[in-house]
Amino acid sequence: MRKRLGKSVGIVVAVMFFLVGFTNIAPAAEKPIVIGAPLSTAFLYGWDAERGIKLAVEEINAAGGVKVGGKKRPFSVEVIDTRDLEPSVPVSDALLGLEKLILDKNADFIIGGPVRSEAALAAMDLLNKYKKVSILSTGVLTPAYHKKVAENYAKYKYCFRITSHVIVMANEFVTLLADIKKGHGFNKVYIMVQDVAHARGGGEAMKKMLAASGWDVVDMKIFPTGTTDFSMALNDVAKTQADIIFLWMDMPESAILLKQWSGMKLKALPMGFVNAAEQPGFWKATEGKGEFLIVNLVNGGNAPAKITPWTMKFANAYEKRWGLEPEGYGTSSSYMAVYTLKEAIEKAGAIDADAVITALENVNLMGVYGRISFDKATHQVIASDDPKLGAVTGIIQWQKGKRVQVFPPNVAEAKILLPPWMKK
Repeated sequence: MRKRLGKSVGIVVAVMFFLVGFTNIAPAAEKPIVIGAPLSTAFLYGWDAERGIKLAVEEINAAGGVKVGGKKRPFSVEVIDTRDLEPSVPVSDALLGLEKLILDKNADFIIGGPVRSEAALAAMDLLNKYKKVSILSTGVLTPAYHKKVAENYAKYKYCFRITSHVIVMANEFVTLLADIKKGHGFNKVYIMVQDVAHARGGGEAMKKMLAASGWDVVDMKIFPTGTTDFSMALNDVAKTQADIIFLWMDMPESAILLKQWSGMKLKALPMGFVNAAEQPGFWKATEGKGEFLIVNLVNGGNAPAKITPWTMKFANAYEKRWGLEPEGYGTSSSYMAVYTLKEAIEKAGAIDADAVITALENVNLMGVYGRISFDKATHQVIASDDPKLGAVTGIIQWQKGKRVQVFPPNVAEAKILLPPWMKK
């Protein structure tokens, strides 16, 4: 009898342990919120955007994820190489990549690109078709993007841009040049641009704006992509006694231009939109001859700076994760796009497109490069020269091997330096 009783008690105890163990099994992980990232990953504006997105996702997931309707859900990232910055790749290829993210990878939201303006503009119709909210965070500086939203809000309400655009950037340079003109008495500028559509158009726009603000634009030279000798044009700069060389180039050969400029000791300060000079490795690529070049990084935080308390926190986290400082345009904005999306989802309490759109239109988040908020009519991030009021630019000068923030004045960490051979 005792044997049977003992056996029965043993069975009961085993069943109890099984039930307790069963009830203590961790609940299944919540379904991830999928971010689709269409990026031209072989280029700076693609790979640094991917790194910025992944860093933000890792930080958010490590902190518990995104609160949606009382539950915490993680982000996951699906990246596809659109190749849209590669020569001769048709826009249709980028659109196929975006559609694959939506249909095959089940992306809930789109962050990043497409990176090329033509591809991003064409993608707006796909975003409307699939009702996918997108935050453009790299490339695409054309004002046509946010104008399309304003002109047909019902169709393009899904499209937001968290970066600056070329009109704002050109005006920033005009303001900066006005300060330089006032401080040094400069009045002549020589424009040198790459033979690609955006650079030619940008050069023409700067030519008109500078002339309208009192500058003597002595010439504008256009260089084929891949040019390796700029000496003839630089000799022309010397002959015309230009004070400023304004550059608009995204080819790596611009490093050669700076080497030649430094070797000739031209009495003209170089500045502009120079893709290669955005990156930390530019100093080494020019063997230090890139010193004194002034570059627009589009958004603050794309180089270490103290714009907000978050800026250096981001810069340090990026360097720890990827082994180098933030690399240039597309880095800080892609990182902030993820945090801005998190903020909107949590305010909406859902991932429904219309609810998130409304939340994004009302977002008010202090971030890496200032206050992040969007114009409700255009879905363009609101820019400012004061980080308390809006998103600020990152115009830097190479000084002693470092990228140093020199504009806007509210967040400048140093004054603009002239090469010793330019000082009177």
